[in-house]
Amino acid sequence: MKRYLAGVDGLLFEIDGVLLLGEEVIPGAAETVSALRARGIPYRFMTNTTIYCRYTLLDRLHARGFELDLDELYTATYVAARYLHDQNAQSYFPLLLPDAQLEFGGIDVDEENPEYVVVGDMGASFTFARLNKAFRALLNGAKLVALHKKRHWRTPDGPYLDAGPFVMALEYATEQNAVVVGKPSAAYFNLVLEDLKLPPNRVAMIGDDIEIDVRGAKRMGMQGWLVKTGRFRKEDLGRGIWPDRVLNSVADLMQADTPGVPPRTN
Repeated sequence: MKRYLAGVDGLLFEIDGVLLLGEEVIPGAAETVSALRARGIPYRFMTNTTIYCRYTLLDRLHARGFELDLDELYTATYVAARYLHDQNAQSYFPLLLPDAQLEFGGIDVDEENPEYVVVGDMGASFTFARLNKAFRALLNGAKLVALHKKRHWRTPDGPYLDAGPFVMALEYATEQNAVVVGKPSAAYFNLVLEDLKLPPNRVAMIGDDIEIDVRGAKRMGMQGWLVKTGRFRKEDLGRGIWPDRVLNSVADLMQADTPGVPPRTN
């Protein structure tokens, strides 16, 4: 572990694809997090997961053996709710699953004349009727907020469309650009970095998405470490985005003598 952590003082973890695959824990992931905690190495969970509120996701991670506190967990739903509260929003139209909506306490759901339309992942619950209702709300003056713009995500059953295609459909139809609050937004990264109280160049983001996680982190001055689990495809390494490390899985951090890919510049 010392070999990997020689150049960093803190770590950020994506959850889906790095620690979990669907409902299954990636082998060695929980033990890796426990080892970091035992060594006093600060870390945060920084995820674009949009189907849960933080409390549900915290319970889900605890049940699977991960050691963390609520204030160590950052989600796109939490950041979106903070953003709406900061804007003094009174109402919103949710393109979100019911559990995710629990994050937005104090803001009324209004499906007729909302101030904001908030788009996350709804899976099969995305329907033409619901999207069209959101489209009409935006034409009527609502502002568009996207939890993220990921194109797709990988499940044990294969790839699924993520929220990004639906966000872009609404942007195209309304000629309105969404405010993106999840990764790779600078505001999201800065929020977590301020909590860690570490300079960006001493922090590594560990993710399975070379665009959102690796490139997003590197643009902030952090290291971007790519894992070959989750959404990783070998073609990712030929796209001109150079990870500072490539790991077979997050459990590689436990292998003191196994080197990762050295830093590269393009």
